[in-house]
Amino acid sequence: MSTPPPTPDTVHSEEFLRLLMRRQLKLSVACAATFLIALLGMPLLNYFAPALMATRVAGFTLTWLILGILFFPFVWIISWRFIKRSIALEEDEVKSVKR
Repeated sequence: MSTPPPTPDTVHSEEFLRLLMRRQLKLSVACAATFLIALLGMPLLNYFAPALMATRVAGFTLTWLILGILFFPFVWIISWRFIKRSIALEEDEVKSVKR
């Protein structure tokens, strides 16, 4: 059984999917890099700037404020940005194929 050749107006053509996947991969790498910088930055900040990280803010040391309170919303922001941008990429590709 052979598959029919893709037509130029097919939304799910090989070229369409390849381009979309490439753009989403770039987005994924950017989001992962942002997360890793934040994750690895905390131990580095504690090592290289212990006085700064020991500063008290709202009853917490800056380290615990970032880890305990701010890190979770930061991850949600990265996730929200990824989802919104991914949907926008898909919509842009569909619009370009329909033209």
